[in-house]
Amino acid sequence: MKALAGGVLMRPTLPIRRQSPQVAPMSSLPTNPEVVVIGAGAAGLAAGRELRRRGVSFVILEARDRVGGRSWTVPHGASAPLDLGCEWLHSGSRNVLAALAPELGFELDKSDPPWMRPARGVSAAEAEAFFAAHGAFDDRLAAAAEDAERTGQDRAASDFLDPGGRWNARLDAIATFYHGAPLDRVSVVDYGRYIDTGENWRARGGYGALIAATGADLPVKLGRAARKVDATGRRITIETSSGTLECDAVIVTAPTNVLASGAIAFSPALDAHLAAAAALPLGVADKLYLALDTPGDFEPDTRVGTDVKTRDSGSYTLLPGGRLMIEGYFGGDYARALEDGGLPAFVAAARDDLARAFGASILPRLTPIVATGWARDPLSLGSYSHALPGQADARATLATPIDGRIFFAGEAVSRAFFSTAHGAYETGVEAARAVADGAGKRL
Repeated sequence: MKALAGGVLMRPTLPIRRQSPQVAPMSSLPTNPEVVVIGAGAAGLAAGRELRRRGVSFVILEARDRVGGRSWTVPHGASAPLDLGCEWLHSGSRNVLAALAPELGFELDKSDPPWMRPARGVSAAEAEAFFAAHGAFDDRLAAAAEDAERTGQDRAASDFLDPGGRWNARLDAIATFYHGAPLDRVSVVDYGRYIDTGENWRARGGYGALIAATGADLPVKLGRAARKVDATGRRITIETSSGTLECDAVIVTAPTNVLASGAIAFSPALDAHLAAAAALPLGVADKLYLALDTPGDFEPDTRVGTDVKTRDSGSYTLLPGGRLMIEGYFGGDYARALEDGGLPAFVAAARDDLARAFGASILPRLTPIVATGWARDPLSLGSYSHALPGQADARATLATPIDGRIFFAGEAVSRAFFSTAHGAYETGVEAARAVADGAGKRL
Protein backbone atom coordinates (compact mmCIF):
# COMPACT_ATOMS: atom_id res chain seq x y z
CA MET A 1 0.00 0.00 0.00
CA LYS A 2 1.59 3.25 -1.08
CA ALA A 3 1.87 5.93 1.63
CA LEU A 4 0.34 9.29 0.91
CA ALA A 5 2.03 12.61 1.64
CA GLY A 6 1.88 13.72 5.24
CA GLY A 7 2.08 10.32 6.84
CA VAL A 8 -1.40 9.03 5.93
CA LEU A 9 -1.65 5.54 4.47
CA MET A 10 -5.31 5.57 3.51
CA ARG A 11 -8.35 7.60 4.44
CA PRO A 12 -11.46 5.94 2.99
CA THR A 13 -13.99 7.89 5.05
CA LEU A 14 -12.00 10.99 5.97
CA PRO A 15 -12.39 14.14 3.86
CA ILE A 16 -9.19 15.98 4.78
CA ARG A 17 -9.10 19.75 4.50
CA ARG A 18 -5.93 21.62 5.24
CA GLN A 19 -5.75 23.53 8.50
CA SER A 20 -2.92 25.88 7.72
CA PRO A 21 -2.68 29.46 8.93
CA GLN A 22 -3.20 32.32 6.57
CA VAL A 23 0.27 32.68 5.11
CA ALA A 24 1.56 35.84 3.54
CA PRO A 25 1.06 36.17 -0.23
CA MET A 26 4.02 34.97 -2.25
CA SER A 27 4.70 38.42 -3.66
CA SER A 28 5.05 39.91 -0.17
CA LEU A 29 7.81 37.55 0.93
CA PRO A 30 11.33 38.98 1.09
CA THR A 31 13.57 38.07 -1.83
CA ASN A 32 16.81 38.10 0.15
CA PRO A 33 15.89 37.88 3.83
CA GLU A 34 18.34 38.04 6.70
CA VAL A 35 17.30 34.56 7.81
CA VAL A 36 15.84 31.47 6.13
CA VAL A 37 14.07 28.93 8.32
CA ILE A 38 13.85 25.45 6.81
CA GLY A 39 10.71 23.69 7.98
CA ALA A 40 7.34 24.95 9.25
CA GLY A 41 6.83 22.50 12.09
CA ALA A 42 6.70 23.54 15.72
CA ALA A 43 10.38 24.56 15.79
CA GLY A 44 10.26 26.51 12.53
CA LEU A 45 7.10 28.39 13.45
CA ALA A 46 8.52 29.21 16.88
CA ALA A 47 11.67 30.54 15.25
CA GLY A 48 9.55 32.67 12.92
CA ARG A 49 7.54 34.15 15.79
CA GLU A 50 10.70 35.06 17.67
CA LEU A 51 12.43 36.52 14.61
CA ARG A 52 9.34 38.63 13.90
CA ARG A 53 9.33 39.83 17.51
CA ARG A 54 12.99 40.81 17.15
CA GLY A 55 12.40 42.68 13.89
CA VAL A 56 14.56 40.33 11.81
CA SER A 57 13.50 39.75 8.19
CA PHE A 58 12.98 36.07 7.41
CA VAL A 59 11.12 33.52 5.35
CA ILE A 60 10.10 29.97 6.25
CA LEU A 61 10.47 27.29 3.57
CA GLU A 62 8.16 24.29 3.94
CA ALA A 63 8.25 21.28 1.64
CA ARG A 64 4.71 20.21 2.52
CA ASP A 65 1.50 21.89 1.40
CA ARG A 66 0.65 22.63 5.03
CA VAL A 67 2.37 23.80 8.20
CA GLY A 68 2.82 21.72 11.34
CA GLY A 69 5.20 18.96 10.26
CA ARG A 70 4.65 15.93 12.46
CA SER A 71 1.72 17.67 14.12
CA TRP A 72 -1.42 17.51 12.02
CA THR A 73 -5.06 18.00 12.97
CA VAL A 74 -7.76 17.09 10.45
CA PRO A 75 -11.54 17.49 10.72
CA HIS A 76 -13.81 14.49 10.92
CA GLY A 77 -17.46 15.12 10.20
CA ALA A 78 -19.43 16.55 13.11
CA SER A 79 -17.14 15.04 15.75
CA ALA A 80 -14.05 16.59 17.25
CA PRO A 81 -11.08 16.72 14.87
CA LEU A 82 -8.41 14.03 14.79
CA ASP A 83 -4.74 14.49 15.63
CA LEU A 84 -2.79 12.34 13.19
CA GLY A 85 0.52 13.36 14.78
CA CYS A 86 1.25 14.58 18.28
CA GLU A 87 -1.81 14.70 20.49
CA TRP A 88 -0.82 15.25 24.13
CA LEU A 89 0.71 18.33 25.72
CA HIS A 90 3.13 16.51 28.01
CA SER A 91 4.45 18.13 31.20
CA GLY A 92 1.56 20.56 30.95
CA SER A 93 2.66 23.05 33.60
CA ARG A 94 6.07 23.37 31.90
CA ASN A 95 4.77 23.21 28.35
CA VAL A 96 5.21 26.46 26.46
CA LEU A 97 2.47 25.53 24.01
CA ALA A 98 0.04 24.87 26.85
CA ALA A 99 0.81 28.38 28.10
CA LEU A 100 0.17 29.79 24.62
CA ALA A 101 -3.06 27.88 24.05
CA PRO A 102 -5.52 30.28 25.76
CA GLU A 103 -3.96 33.25 23.95
CA LEU A 104 -4.57 31.46 20.65
CA GLY A 105 -8.15 30.53 21.51
CA PHE A 106 -7.64 26.90 22.55
CA GLU A 107 -9.16 25.41 25.68
CA LEU A 108 -7.16 22.79 27.55
CA ASP A 109 -8.56 19.47 28.77
CA LYS A 110 -6.60 18.57 31.89
CA SER A 111 -8.36 15.31 32.73
CA ASP A 112 -6.20 12.22 33.28
CA PRO A 113 -5.12 10.44 30.08
CA PRO A 114 -6.33 6.90 29.44
CA TRP A 115 -2.95 5.28 30.17
CA MET A 116 -3.12 6.49 33.77
CA ARG A 117 -6.14 4.27 34.35
CA PRO A 118 -6.38 0.48 34.65
CA ALA A 119 -7.25 -1.21 31.37
CA ARG A 120 -10.71 -2.63 30.86
CA GLY A 121 -10.83 -6.33 31.65
CA VAL A 122 -7.76 -6.19 33.90
CA SER A 123 -8.32 -6.99 37.55
CA ALA A 124 -7.31 -4.56 40.27
CA ALA A 125 -4.65 -7.00 41.43
CA GLU A 126 -3.20 -7.32 37.92
CA ALA A 127 -3.20 -3.57 37.43
CA GLU A 128 -1.48 -3.06 40.76
CA ALA A 129 1.17 -5.65 39.90
CA PHE A 130 1.89 -4.04 36.55
CA PHE A 131 2.07 -0.49 37.89
CA ALA A 132 4.41 -1.72 40.63
CA ALA A 133 6.66 -3.41 38.06
CA HIS A 134 6.62 -0.31 35.88
CA GLY A 135 7.49 1.91 38.83
CA ALA A 136 10.35 -0.36 39.90
CA PHE A 137 11.72 -0.36 36.35
CA ASP A 138 11.58 3.45 36.21
CA ASP A 139 13.43 3.60 39.54
CA ARG A 140 16.18 1.32 38.20
CA LEU A 141 16.48 3.42 35.07
CA ALA A 142 16.73 6.63 37.08
CA ALA A 143 19.49 5.17 39.26
CA ALA A 144 21.27 3.78 36.20
CA ALA A 145 21.09 7.15 34.44
CA GLU A 146 22.67 8.90 37.42
CA ASP A 147 25.43 6.30 37.54
CA ALA A 148 26.01 6.55 33.79
CA GLU A 149 26.22 10.36 33.94
CA ARG A 150 28.84 10.05 36.69
CA THR A 151 30.94 7.34 35.06
CA GLY A 152 30.40 8.20 31.42
CA GLN A 153 29.37 4.60 30.74
CA ASP A 154 26.03 4.70 28.97
CA ARG A 155 23.99 1.53 28.49
CA ALA A 156 20.82 0.37 26.76
CA ALA A 157 17.65 0.79 28.80
CA SER A 158 16.83 -2.88 28.21
CA ASP A 159 19.75 -3.85 30.49
CA PHE A 160 17.63 -2.85 33.48
CA LEU A 161 14.62 -5.03 32.85
CA ASP A 162 14.03 -7.61 35.56
CA PRO A 163 15.56 -10.85 34.19
CA GLY A 164 12.68 -13.15 33.38
CA GLY A 165 10.21 -10.50 34.53
CA ARG A 166 6.57 -11.22 33.76
CA TRP A 167 5.92 -7.73 32.42
CA ASN A 168 9.06 -7.26 30.32
CA ALA A 169 7.36 -7.58 26.95
CA ARG A 170 4.69 -5.08 27.93
CA LEU A 171 7.31 -2.64 29.26
CA ASP A 172 9.15 -2.97 25.96
CA ALA A 173 5.91 -2.38 24.04
CA ILE A 174 5.32 0.79 26.06
CA ALA A 175 8.85 1.91 25.19
CA THR A 176 7.92 1.71 21.51
CA PHE A 177 5.07 4.13 22.23
CA TYR A 178 7.32 6.53 24.17
CA HIS A 179 10.40 6.34 21.97
CA GLY A 180 9.20 4.73 18.76
CA ALA A 181 11.83 2.05 19.37
CA PRO A 182 12.43 -0.85 21.76
CA LEU A 183 14.47 -0.51 24.94
CA ASP A 184 17.61 -2.09 23.49
CA ARG A 185 17.96 0.93 21.17
CA VAL A 186 17.37 3.56 23.85
CA SER A 187 20.17 5.30 25.78
CA VAL A 188 19.64 5.15 29.53
CA VAL A 189 21.37 8.53 29.87
CA ASP A 190 18.97 10.08 27.39
CA TYR A 191 16.04 8.42 29.15
CA GLY A 192 17.16 9.91 32.44
CA ARG A 193 17.50 13.43 31.06
CA TYR A 194 13.90 13.59 29.89
CA ILE A 195 11.66 15.71 32.13
CA ASP A 196 8.12 14.47 32.70
CA THR A 197 5.91 16.18 35.27
CA GLY A 198 3.16 13.62 34.74
CA GLU A 199 0.71 16.26 33.48
CA ASN A 200 -0.70 15.24 30.08
CA TRP A 201 -3.32 17.57 28.63
CA ARG A 202 -5.29 17.84 25.42
CA ALA A 203 -5.95 20.94 23.34
CA ARG A 204 -9.61 21.06 22.43
CA GLY A 205 -9.69 21.57 18.68
CA GLY A 206 -6.49 19.58 18.21
CA TYR A 207 -2.81 19.88 19.06
CA GLY A 208 -1.88 20.15 15.40
CA ALA A 209 -4.35 22.99 14.97
CA LEU A 210 -2.82 24.74 17.98
CA ILE A 211 0.66 24.51 16.47
CA ALA A 212 -0.62 25.68 13.10
CA ALA A 213 -2.18 28.69 14.85
CA THR A 214 1.24 29.74 16.13
CA GLY A 215 2.20 30.32 12.50
CA ALA A 216 -0.67 32.61 11.60
CA ASP A 217 0.48 35.46 9.34
CA LEU A 218 4.10 34.28 9.23
CA PRO A 219 5.83 34.44 5.83
CA VAL A 220 5.71 30.74 4.91
CA LYS A 221 6.42 29.39 1.43
CA LEU A 222 4.60 26.08 1.14
CA GLY A 223 5.71 23.40 -1.30
CA ARG A 224 9.29 24.72 -1.27
CA ALA A 225 11.75 21.98 -0.34
CA ALA A 226 15.28 23.04 0.58
CA ARG A 227 17.82 21.02 -1.42
CA LYS A 228 21.17 22.56 -0.53
CA VAL A 229 22.65 25.01 1.96
CA ASP A 230 25.85 26.55 0.59
CA ALA A 231 27.75 28.61 3.16
CA THR A 232 31.00 28.94 1.25
CA GLY A 233 30.34 32.54 0.23
CA ARG A 234 29.81 35.80 2.10
CA ARG A 235 26.09 35.08 2.10
CA ILE A 236 24.45 31.69 2.38
CA THR A 237 22.75 30.36 -0.74
CA ILE A 238 19.72 28.13 -0.30
CA GLU A 239 18.79 25.97 -3.28
CA THR A 240 15.14 24.95 -3.23
CA SER A 241 12.76 22.95 -5.38
CA SER A 242 11.73 26.21 -7.06
CA GLY A 243 14.79 28.41 -7.24
CA THR A 244 17.46 29.89 -4.98
CA LEU A 245 17.67 32.67 -2.45
CA GLU A 246 20.35 34.18 -0.26
CA CYS A 247 20.45 34.96 3.44
CA ASP A 248 22.83 35.78 6.27
CA ALA A 249 21.82 32.88 8.51
CA VAL A 250 19.73 29.71 8.29
CA ILE A 251 17.81 27.73 10.91
CA VAL A 252 17.40 24.08 9.90
CA THR A 253 14.52 22.21 11.54
CA ALA A 254 14.34 19.11 9.32
CA PRO A 255 13.87 15.77 11.17
CA THR A 256 17.02 13.80 11.95
CA ASN A 257 16.20 10.93 9.59
CA VAL A 258 15.79 13.42 6.75
CA LEU A 259 19.09 15.10 7.60
CA ALA A 260 20.92 11.79 7.89
CA SER A 261 19.51 10.68 4.51
CA GLY A 262 21.30 13.53 2.74
CA ALA A 263 18.07 15.04 1.44
CA ILE A 264 19.58 18.46 2.21
CA ALA A 265 23.16 18.89 1.06
CA PHE A 266 25.52 21.17 2.95
CA SER A 267 28.61 22.94 1.69
CA PRO A 268 31.03 22.82 3.42
CA ALA A 269 30.08 19.32 4.57
CA LEU A 270 28.71 19.09 8.11
CA ASP A 271 29.95 15.60 8.93
CA ALA A 272 29.74 15.91 12.73
CA HIS A 273 26.20 17.25 12.65
CA LEU A 274 24.94 14.65 10.21
CA ALA A 275 26.58 11.89 12.26
CA ALA A 276 24.78 13.28 15.31
CA ALA A 277 21.51 13.19 13.39
CA ALA A 278 22.12 9.54 12.54
CA ALA A 279 22.74 8.82 16.25
CA LEU A 280 19.32 10.32 17.03
CA PRO A 281 17.06 8.32 14.71
CA LEU A 282 13.32 8.83 14.55
CA GLY A 283 11.41 5.85 15.85
CA VAL A 284 7.93 5.04 14.60
CA ALA A 285 4.58 5.60 16.28
CA ASP A 286 1.41 5.28 14.23
CA LYS A 287 -2.30 5.66 14.83
CA LEU A 288 -5.41 3.96 13.54
CA TYR A 289 -8.90 5.39 13.97
CA LEU A 290 -11.93 3.12 13.70
CA ALA A 291 -15.50 4.41 13.75
CA LEU A 292 -17.74 2.68 16.29
CA ASP A 293 -21.45 2.36 15.52
CA THR A 294 -22.74 2.92 19.09
CA PRO A 295 -21.04 3.55 22.43
CA GLY A 296 -22.61 0.42 23.92
CA ASP A 297 -21.48 0.01 27.51
CA PHE A 298 -18.10 1.65 26.90
CA GLU A 299 -17.06 4.65 28.95
CA PRO A 300 -15.15 7.51 27.29
CA ASP A 301 -11.36 7.20 27.34
CA THR A 302 -11.40 3.55 28.37
CA ARG A 303 -8.12 1.79 27.74
CA VAL A 304 -8.09 -1.76 26.41
CA GLY A 305 -5.50 -4.21 27.69
CA THR A 306 -3.63 -6.20 25.03
CA ASP A 307 -1.30 -9.17 25.01
CA VAL A 308 1.34 -8.76 27.73
CA LYS A 309 3.47 -11.58 26.32
CA THR A 310 4.66 -9.80 23.18
CA ARG A 311 6.22 -6.46 22.36
CA ASP A 312 4.38 -6.43 19.05
CA SER A 313 0.96 -5.31 20.22
CA GLY A 314 -1.19 -2.23 19.95
CA SER A 315 -2.84 -0.08 22.55
CA TYR A 316 -6.45 1.06 22.23
CA THR A 317 -8.61 3.82 23.65
CA LEU A 318 -12.39 3.47 23.44
CA LEU A 319 -14.39 6.64 22.79
CA PRO A 320 -11.33 8.95 22.96
CA GLY A 321 -12.45 12.34 24.17
CA GLY A 322 -16.02 11.06 24.02
CA ARG A 323 -15.94 10.56 20.24
CA LEU A 324 -17.73 7.58 18.71
CA MET A 325 -14.58 5.74 17.64
CA ILE A 326 -11.62 3.68 18.79
CA GLU A 327 -8.06 5.02 18.63
CA GLY A 328 -5.32 2.47 18.13
CA TYR A 329 -1.64 3.14 18.76
CA PHE A 330 1.29 1.11 17.40
CA GLY A 331 5.01 1.63 17.88
CA GLY A 332 8.49 0.56 16.88
CA ASP A 333 9.27 -2.25 14.45
CA TYR A 334 5.68 -3.48 14.75
CA ALA A 335 4.33 -0.18 13.44
CA ARG A 336 6.93 -0.13 10.68
CA ALA A 337 5.91 -3.63 9.56
CA LEU A 338 2.23 -2.70 9.60
CA GLU A 339 2.97 0.33 7.43
CA ASP A 340 4.29 -2.03 4.78
CA GLY A 341 0.81 -3.57 4.60
CA GLY A 342 -1.01 -0.23 4.62
CA LEU A 343 -4.41 0.38 6.17
CA PRO A 344 -5.56 -3.27 5.80
CA ALA A 345 -2.67 -4.45 7.98
CA PHE A 346 -3.48 -1.95 10.75
CA VAL A 347 -7.16 -2.83 10.59
CA ALA A 348 -6.49 -6.59 10.69
CA ALA A 349 -4.22 -6.21 13.72
CA ALA A 350 -6.80 -4.09 15.54
CA ARG A 351 -9.67 -6.43 14.72
CA ASP A 352 -7.71 -9.38 16.11
CA ASP A 353 -6.87 -7.52 19.33
CA LEU A 354 -10.37 -6.17 19.83
CA ALA A 355 -12.00 -9.53 19.09
CA ARG A 356 -9.83 -11.12 21.76
CA ALA A 357 -10.91 -8.43 24.21
CA PHE A 358 -14.63 -8.27 23.40
CA GLY A 359 -15.49 -11.22 21.19
CA ALA A 360 -16.27 -11.34 17.48
CA SER A 361 -19.53 -9.43 18.00
CA ILE A 362 -17.60 -6.15 18.04
CA LEU A 363 -16.22 -6.58 14.52
CA PRO A 364 -19.33 -5.57 12.52
CA ARG A 365 -19.48 -2.40 14.60
CA LEU A 366 -16.12 -1.13 13.31
CA THR A 367 -15.43 0.97 10.21
CA PRO A 368 -11.90 2.13 9.30
CA ILE A 369 -11.38 5.90 9.23
CA VAL A 370 -7.66 6.50 8.77
CA ALA A 371 -4.23 5.08 9.56
CA THR A 372 -0.96 6.98 9.61
CA GLY A 373 2.37 5.98 8.12
CA TRP A 374 5.04 8.34 9.39
CA ALA A 375 8.00 6.09 8.56
CA ARG A 376 6.91 6.03 4.91
CA ASP A 377 6.47 9.79 4.76
CA PRO A 378 9.57 11.06 2.87
CA LEU A 379 9.42 14.41 4.65
CA SER A 380 9.71 12.91 8.13
CA LEU A 381 10.82 9.25 7.80
CA GLY A 382 9.63 8.60 11.33
CA SER A 383 7.83 10.04 14.32
CA TYR A 384 10.23 11.33 17.01
CA SER A 385 13.82 10.87 18.06
CA HIS A 386 15.57 8.65 20.57
CA ALA A 387 19.28 8.57 21.32
CA LEU A 388 21.01 5.29 20.64
CA PRO A 389 22.98 3.83 23.59
CA GLY A 390 26.13 5.87 24.06
CA GLN A 391 24.81 8.75 21.93
CA ALA A 392 22.88 10.97 24.35
CA ASP A 393 25.31 13.86 23.83
CA ALA A 394 24.57 13.83 20.10
CA ARG A 395 21.69 16.20 20.92
CA ALA A 396 24.19 18.84 22.06
CA THR A 397 26.36 18.21 19.01
CA LEU A 398 23.45 18.71 16.63
CA ALA A 399 22.43 21.88 18.49
CA THR A 400 25.87 23.49 18.12
CA PRO A 401 25.76 26.50 15.73
CA ILE A 402 28.23 26.64 12.85
CA ASP A 403 30.15 29.89 12.39
CA GLY A 404 27.23 31.85 13.83
CA ARG A 405 25.38 31.30 10.55
CA ILE A 406 23.91 27.78 10.52
CA PHE A 407 21.64 26.74 13.38
CA PHE A 408 19.65 23.58 14.07
CA ALA A 409 16.36 23.31 15.95
CA GLY A 410 13.71 20.68 16.54
CA GLU A 411 12.71 18.13 19.15
CA ALA A 412 15.89 16.13 18.55
CA VAL A 413 18.13 18.91 19.88
CA SER A 414 16.15 19.34 23.11
CA ARG A 415 18.00 17.83 26.08
CA ALA A 416 15.00 17.50 28.40
CA PHE A 417 11.90 17.63 26.16
CA PHE A 418 12.99 15.63 23.11
CA SER A 419 10.26 13.74 21.23
CA THR A 420 7.73 16.48 22.06
CA ALA A 421 6.27 19.41 20.15
CA HIS A 422 6.90 21.79 23.03
CA GLY A 423 10.55 20.70 23.10
CA ALA A 424 10.77 21.49 19.40
CA TYR A 425 9.09 24.85 19.94
CA GLU A 426 11.53 25.85 22.68
CA THR A 427 14.54 25.05 20.50
CA GLY A 428 13.10 27.14 17.68
CA VAL A 429 12.84 30.13 19.99
CA GLU A 430 16.38 29.56 21.26
CA ALA A 431 17.81 29.34 17.75
CA ALA A 432 16.04 32.53 16.67
CA ARG A 433 17.35 34.39 19.70
CA ALA A 434 20.88 33.25 18.92
CA VAL A 435 20.49 34.37 15.31
CA ALA A 436 19.11 37.77 16.32
CA ASP A 437 21.77 38.32 18.98
CA GLY A 438 24.52 37.59 16.46
CA ALA A 439 23.10 39.68 13.63
CA GLY A 440 25.40 42.60 14.25
CA LYS A 441 28.50 40.40 14.16
CA ARG A 442 27.60 39.03 10.73
CA LEU A 443 26.91 42.40 9.11
